[in-house]
Amino acid sequence: MFCMPRCVWIGVDVPRSGAEIGDKACGNVLLPFYLVPCHATFYPMTDTFIQALHAALPPAALRDIAPRYLEEPRGRWQGQARALITPSTVDEAATAVRIASNAGVPVVPYGGGTGLVGGQISPEGAAPIVISLERMTAVRAVYPEENVMVVEAGAILSDVHDAAEAIGRLFALSIAAKGSARIGGLLATNAGGVNVLRYGNARDLCLGLEAVMPDGSIWHGLKRLRKDNTGYDLRNLLIGSEGTLGLITAASLKLSPRPAGEGTALMVVDSPAAALALLAMARDHMGEGISAFELMHREGLNFLAATMPDVRLPFGDAHPEWTVLIDVGLARGLNPSEALETLFVEAAEAGLVSDGMIAQSEGQREDFWNVRESIPEANRHIGAISSHDISVPLSAISEFIDAGNAALAALGNIRINCFGHLGDGNLHYNTYPPEGQNRADLMHLSDDIKRIVHDLVDQFDGSISAEHGIGRLKVGDLERYGDPTKLAAMRAIKAALDPKGIMNPGAVLRTVA
Repeated sequence: MFCMPRCVWIGVDVPRSGAEIGDKACGNVLLPFYLVPCHATFYPMTDTFIQALHAALPPAALRDIAPRYLEEPRGRWQGQARALITPSTVDEAATAVRIASNAGVPVVPYGGGTGLVGGQISPEGAAPIVISLERMTAVRAVYPEENVMVVEAGAILSDVHDAAEAIGRLFALSIAAKGSARIGGLLATNAGGVNVLRYGNARDLCLGLEAVMPDGSIWHGLKRLRKDNTGYDLRNLLIGSEGTLGLITAASLKLSPRPAGEGTALMVVDSPAAALALLAMARDHMGEGISAFELMHREGLNFLAATMPDVRLPFGDAHPEWTVLIDVGLARGLNPSEALETLFVEAAEAGLVSDGMIAQSEGQREDFWNVRESIPEANRHIGAISSHDISVPLSAISEFIDAGNAALAALGNIRINCFGHLGDGNLHYNTYPPEGQNRADLMHLSDDIKRIVHDLVDQFDGSISAEHGIGRLKVGDLERYGDPTKLAAMRAIKAALDPKGIMNPGAVLRTVA
């Protein structure tokens, strides 16, 4: 069970690494409340437990564990589990969680498996049950006049896009993994993506939830209201909690009118500072019509040319140092191509852009976006030494990039691919070995690189996790950089909603059995 603090802060030298905290928190070293791990007692799955699942659930709801449920995209960990539950209804999901709660068996929710911080697997401790909502994919209801769609949590994002398009609406959340990511996982991690600038994160696109709580009770919160001021906001508490406070089973999603005209342009800038000035100018021209504003560095285009030659690069072999991808969606009567051309002319006169292309067809728009969305795959082919999903205030982006580049140059010849969602301050600031060397040659620098980058992020009052979440990868980073009062409140909330600690233990908050 959760252990309330056994000590108070007495000024000891607090260990800063996650490993040190894990080693010492249960010994004689006294730690402040916000660093005390969540304590829980878990029990191994017995034959009696498995039999109880079989007795309470239909045969189709229990499956053998396939390897894909125990893996994560970057290969950092190998998960473990003895049972896979695939409910087809919220009642079946609640039954599984209730049986697990009664037996003290951990539960790991599994969405599309696309998460990059290890939140979807359990590599150590008592083997959990994995609950996948892949059989709960229904669109339960659509309300075009309300711009609302109610979908089950197992629905794949691209299918939700198609369902919204079929009624002349737009579901704005979009990420590269839209063909496999599921709504439940996207909400549990508060996913961002390319359209946050205009439409917001997953949190901003959800009006209500249905969820199974850690004791197996069901919260029926699928309201479609824009205003509901009735106490604590459980919806926003569950969104972004990464399955540690409950299992999201359905959601009321906010839709938007489809823009009457859409346009896309690539513009070459000489620096991130120029890109930010271009963003301000674009907003002056088109206001909220700017859907996405993506920054790409030459290194990302180099990686694409080296590893994914089928991707058509817009400027051929000449890779500009900095490129901005602008996507706009305008109301009826406004011409996106003309608006982008006017923006380019004014920006060129101001010395902000030196070259550019405006898509003349849907095929060209797709080609432009294919470049941006293929960069993460090219990065994986090269092999990162250390990757960072960070955000800093917009006005600090240029200074942060300069400071980061200078600090890392002191470590040697390291390639940096900095790209991301410039409009909302979210950068993917990733490091790679020099050409001719491989990732293994420089992995001894990984921790030093991460510390340098994250210390700078903290210095600039940013976040060490902009859109990917904490998962298991960044638990120690959250302890190092997180606000103590916030961390204490998070542990108190976890203890109140999940007193047995069974929901995704070890994700977000450290758990010690």
